[in-house]
Amino acid sequence: MIGLVLIYFIGKAFYDLASRFNQSKWGFAILGIVSYYLGLVLGGFSIGILYEIFSPGEIDNVSEPLLGVMAIPAGALACWGLYKFLEKKWANPSVPKGHDVLDDNL
Repeated sequence: MIGLVLIYFIGKAFYDLASRFNQSKWGFAILGIVSYYLGLVLGGFSIGILYEIFSPGEIDNVSEPLLGVMAIPAGALACWGLYKFLEKKWANPSVPKGHDVLDDNL
């Protein structure tokens, strides 16, 4: 249930960001959710590998829901990083609208 609430708020944040900068709203909402799950999976793998390196054989005693909860910050960090990247990229475009790069030097 908490996962559905997180998905809603992540999707809404990316949807609002895309609408503020006139980008594809649903595409970036889905991209935000995908970035959360990708960070979640990579965080879970990283935690599992580090756990196995520092205490060999003890990963079998850790419950899967606990590993999932421990990976949530990694998913949130990946999502936040993508959000800030897109926000900075769209706020400061390298080429002003209405200008053609090839004609600027003439």
